[in-house]
Amino acid sequence: MKDKKKEAEVVGFEIGFLVLIIFIVAGWSSIYSYLQTVFDALGGHSTTVQLVAYQNTYGPTITSIFKNLIGFIVGLSFPVSLFLLIAIIYCVEQTKHIRKKEEEKYDLKVEPAYEADGNGNKVLADRWGKVQAHISSENPSDWRQAIMDCDIMLEDVLTTLGYQGEGIGEKLKRVEKGDMETVRDAWDAHMVRNKIAHSGSDFQLTKYEANRVVNQYKKVFEEFYYI
Repeated sequence: MKDKKKEAEVVGFEIGFLVLIIFIVAGWSSIYSYLQTVFDALGGHSTTVQLVAYQNTYGPTITSIFKNLIGFIVGLSFPVSLFLLIAIIYCVEQTKHIRKKEEEKYDLKVEPAYEADGNGNKVLADRWGKVQAHISSENPSDWRQAIMDCDIMLEDVLTTLGYQGEGIGEKLKRVEKGDMETVRDAWDAHMVRNKIAHSGSDFQLTKYEANRVVNQYKKVFEEFYYI
Protein backbone atom coordinates (compact mmCIF):
# COMPACT_ATOMS: atom_id res chain seq x y z
CA MET A 1 0.00 0.00 0.00
CA LYS A 2 2.81 2.38 0.91
CA ASP A 3 4.63 1.62 -2.35
CA LYS A 4 1.52 2.41 -4.38
CA LYS A 5 1.06 5.66 -2.46
CA LYS A 6 4.67 6.65 -3.20
CA GLU A 7 4.22 5.82 -6.89
CA ALA A 8 1.09 7.97 -6.99
CA GLU A 9 2.97 10.88 -5.35
CA VAL A 10 5.79 10.60 -7.89
CA VAL A 11 3.39 10.52 -10.82
CA GLY A 12 1.51 13.52 -9.42
CA PHE A 13 4.76 15.45 -9.05
CA GLU A 14 5.81 14.65 -12.61
CA ILE A 15 2.45 15.76 -14.00
CA GLY A 16 2.55 18.99 -11.98
CA PHE A 17 6.09 19.73 -13.16
CA LEU A 18 5.07 19.11 -16.80
CA VAL A 19 2.06 21.45 -16.48
CA LEU A 20 4.35 24.13 -15.00
CA ILE A 21 6.76 23.83 -17.95
CA ILE A 22 3.89 24.11 -20.42
CA PHE A 23 2.55 27.18 -18.59
CA ILE A 24 5.95 28.88 -18.66
CA VAL A 25 6.49 28.17 -22.37
CA ALA A 26 3.00 29.31 -23.32
CA GLY A 27 3.13 32.53 -21.33
CA TRP A 28 6.82 33.33 -21.73
CA SER A 29 6.28 36.62 -23.56
CA SER A 30 4.01 37.93 -20.80
CA ILE A 31 6.34 36.64 -18.08
CA TYR A 32 9.35 38.25 -19.77
CA SER A 33 7.55 41.62 -20.07
CA TYR A 34 6.59 41.46 -16.40
CA LEU A 35 10.14 40.65 -15.32
CA GLN A 36 11.50 43.47 -17.50
CA THR A 37 9.06 45.92 -15.88
CA VAL A 38 10.09 44.81 -12.39
CA PHE A 39 13.77 45.05 -13.34
CA ASP A 40 13.37 48.63 -14.62
CA ALA A 41 11.33 49.60 -11.58
CA LEU A 42 14.12 48.44 -9.30
CA GLY A 43 16.66 50.58 -11.15
CA GLY A 44 18.17 47.76 -13.13
CA HIS A 45 18.26 49.68 -16.40
CA SER A 46 20.24 52.59 -14.98
CA THR A 47 22.63 50.17 -13.27
CA THR A 48 23.24 48.37 -16.57
CA VAL A 49 23.95 51.70 -18.31
CA GLN A 50 26.43 52.65 -15.58
CA LEU A 51 28.23 49.31 -15.86
CA VAL A 52 28.55 49.67 -19.62
CA ALA A 53 29.93 53.20 -19.23
CA TYR A 54 32.38 52.03 -16.55
CA GLN A 55 33.51 49.19 -18.83
CA ASN A 56 34.09 51.56 -21.75
CA THR A 57 36.06 54.00 -19.55
CA TYR A 58 38.20 51.72 -17.36
CA GLY A 59 38.02 48.39 -19.20
CA PRO A 60 41.13 48.86 -21.38
CA THR A 61 43.22 50.00 -18.38
CA ILE A 62 42.16 47.03 -16.25
CA THR A 63 42.77 44.63 -19.12
CA SER A 64 46.27 46.06 -19.62
CA ILE A 65 47.06 45.68 -15.90
CA PHE A 66 45.94 42.04 -15.89
CA LYS A 67 47.99 41.28 -19.01
CA ASN A 68 51.12 42.77 -17.44
CA LEU A 69 50.48 40.88 -14.19
CA ILE A 70 50.01 37.57 -16.00
CA GLY A 71 53.17 38.20 -18.03
CA PHE A 72 55.12 38.87 -14.84
CA ILE A 73 53.80 35.67 -13.20
CA VAL A 74 54.62 33.59 -16.28
CA GLY A 75 58.11 35.08 -16.46
CA LEU A 76 58.71 34.42 -12.76
CA SER A 77 57.41 30.84 -12.95
CA PHE A 78 60.33 29.65 -15.12
CA PRO A 79 63.19 30.40 -12.66
CA VAL A 80 61.06 29.24 -9.72
CA SER A 81 60.23 25.96 -11.49
CA LEU A 82 63.90 25.45 -12.36
CA PHE A 83 64.92 26.06 -8.75
CA LEU A 84 62.29 23.60 -7.44
CA LEU A 85 63.36 20.98 -9.99
CA ILE A 86 67.00 21.28 -8.88
CA ALA A 87 65.89 21.07 -5.23
CA ILE A 88 63.86 17.91 -5.90
CA ILE A 89 66.77 16.24 -7.71
CA TYR A 90 69.11 17.18 -4.84
CA CYS A 91 66.72 15.79 -2.22
CA VAL A 92 66.27 12.53 -4.14
CA GLU A 93 70.03 12.05 -4.45
CA GLN A 94 70.56 12.84 -0.77
CA THR A 95 67.84 10.34 0.15
CA LYS A 96 69.58 7.65 -1.91
CA HIS A 97 72.86 8.47 -0.17
CA ILE A 98 71.23 8.22 3.26
CA ARG A 99 69.59 4.89 2.38
CA LYS A 100 72.95 3.53 1.23
CA LYS A 101 74.60 4.59 4.49
CA GLU A 102 71.77 2.98 6.45
CA GLU A 103 72.22 -0.29 4.57
CA GLU A 104 75.94 -0.23 5.32
CA LYS A 105 75.35 0.49 9.00
CA TYR A 106 72.34 -1.77 9.53
CA ASP A 107 72.93 -4.87 7.46
CA LEU A 108 69.54 -6.53 7.58
CA LYS A 109 70.51 -9.69 5.81
CA VAL A 110 70.54 -12.59 8.26
CA GLU A 111 73.82 -14.45 7.72
CA PRO A 112 74.81 -17.87 9.07
CA ALA A 113 76.58 -17.44 12.41
CA TYR A 114 77.83 -20.94 13.17
CA GLU A 115 80.72 -22.93 11.73
CA ALA A 116 81.61 -26.51 12.52
CA ASP A 117 84.97 -25.57 14.01
CA GLY A 118 83.63 -22.58 15.91
CA ASN A 119 82.93 -22.15 19.59
CA GLY A 120 79.14 -22.00 19.28
CA ASN A 121 76.56 -24.24 20.84
CA LYS A 122 75.73 -26.90 18.23
CA VAL A 123 72.15 -27.41 19.45
CA LEU A 124 71.34 -23.71 19.35
CA ALA A 125 73.13 -23.41 16.03
CA ASP A 126 70.84 -26.08 14.56
CA ARG A 127 67.84 -24.19 15.88
CA TRP A 128 69.29 -21.02 14.39
CA GLY A 129 69.39 -22.75 11.02
CA LYS A 130 65.63 -23.25 11.26
CA VAL A 131 65.23 -19.57 12.12
CA GLN A 132 67.17 -18.67 8.98
CA ALA A 133 64.91 -20.90 6.90
CA HIS A 134 61.82 -19.15 8.30
CA ILE A 135 63.17 -15.63 7.86
CA SER A 136 64.21 -16.38 4.26
CA SER A 137 60.64 -17.29 3.39
CA GLU A 138 58.26 -14.91 1.64
CA ASN A 139 55.45 -15.89 4.01
CA PRO A 140 54.81 -13.39 6.85
CA SER A 141 53.68 -16.21 9.14
CA ASP A 142 57.17 -17.74 8.78
CA TRP A 143 58.73 -14.42 9.79
CA ARG A 144 56.60 -14.40 12.94
CA GLN A 145 57.64 -17.99 13.66
CA ALA A 146 61.31 -17.05 13.27
CA ILE A 147 60.92 -14.33 15.90
CA MET A 148 59.01 -16.64 18.25
CA ASP A 149 61.75 -19.29 17.90
CA CYS A 150 64.46 -16.70 18.58
CA ASP A 151 62.66 -15.64 21.74
CA ILE A 152 62.63 -19.23 23.01
CA MET A 153 66.35 -19.44 22.28
CA LEU A 154 66.87 -16.16 24.14
CA GLU A 155 65.18 -17.56 27.23
CA ASP A 156 67.39 -20.66 27.08
CA VAL A 157 70.49 -18.47 26.83
CA LEU A 158 69.43 -16.33 29.81
CA THR A 159 68.69 -19.43 31.86
CA THR A 160 72.08 -20.92 30.98
CA LEU A 161 73.74 -17.66 32.04
CA GLY A 162 72.12 -18.07 35.45
CA TYR A 163 69.35 -15.46 35.32
CA GLN A 164 66.21 -16.46 37.21
CA GLY A 165 62.65 -15.23 36.92
CA GLU A 166 59.22 -15.86 35.48
CA GLY A 167 59.70 -15.35 31.76
CA ILE A 168 62.20 -13.40 29.72
CA GLY A 169 61.10 -10.02 31.02
CA GLU A 170 61.88 -10.92 34.62
CA LYS A 171 65.23 -12.40 33.65
CA LEU A 172 66.25 -9.36 31.61
CA LYS A 173 65.40 -7.12 34.58
CA ARG A 174 68.02 -9.01 36.60
CA VAL A 175 70.78 -8.26 34.08
CA GLU A 176 73.26 -5.89 35.70
CA LYS A 177 74.53 -2.92 33.76
CA GLY A 178 77.71 -3.90 31.96
CA ASP A 179 77.08 -7.65 32.20
CA MET A 180 75.37 -7.77 28.82
CA GLU A 181 76.23 -5.34 26.05
CA THR A 182 73.26 -6.42 23.92
CA VAL A 183 70.61 -6.16 26.66
CA ARG A 184 68.90 -3.30 24.78
CA ASP A 185 68.69 -5.42 21.65
CA ALA A 186 67.25 -8.27 23.71
CA TRP A 187 64.60 -6.03 25.21
CA ASP A 188 63.60 -4.48 21.86
CA ALA A 189 63.36 -7.86 20.12
CA HIS A 190 61.40 -9.36 23.01
CA MET A 191 58.90 -6.48 22.92
CA VAL A 192 58.23 -7.15 19.24
CA ARG A 193 57.76 -10.84 20.06
CA ASN A 194 55.16 -9.88 22.70
CA LYS A 195 53.25 -7.79 20.15
CA ILE A 196 53.20 -10.77 17.78
CA ALA A 197 52.08 -13.12 20.57
CA HIS A 198 49.25 -10.81 21.65
CA SER A 199 48.07 -9.65 18.21
CA GLY A 200 48.88 -12.67 16.05
CA SER A 201 48.21 -12.16 12.35
CA ASP A 202 46.73 -8.71 13.09
CA PHE A 203 50.24 -7.44 13.85
CA GLN A 204 51.62 -5.87 10.67
CA LEU A 205 55.15 -7.23 10.21
CA THR A 206 57.27 -6.27 7.21
CA LYS A 207 60.19 -8.28 5.89
CA TYR A 208 62.51 -5.41 6.83
CA GLU A 209 61.26 -5.33 10.42
CA ALA A 210 61.42 -9.13 10.74
CA ASN A 211 65.05 -9.18 9.61
CA ARG A 212 65.89 -6.30 11.94
CA VAL A 213 64.42 -8.10 14.97
CA VAL A 214 66.08 -11.42 14.13
CA ASN A 215 69.42 -9.63 13.81
CA GLN A 216 68.90 -8.18 17.28
CA TYR A 217 68.52 -11.70 18.67
CA LYS A 218 71.58 -12.72 16.66
CA LYS A 219 73.69 -10.03 18.36
CA VAL A 220 72.75 -11.42 21.76
CA PHE A 221 73.57 -15.01 20.80
CA GLU A 222 76.89 -14.00 19.25
CA GLU A 223 77.90 -11.99 22.31
CA PHE A 224 77.90 -15.16 24.38
CA TYR A 225 79.15 -17.47 21.57
CA TYR A 226 75.92 -19.46 21.46
CA ILE A 227 75.79 -19.48 17.67
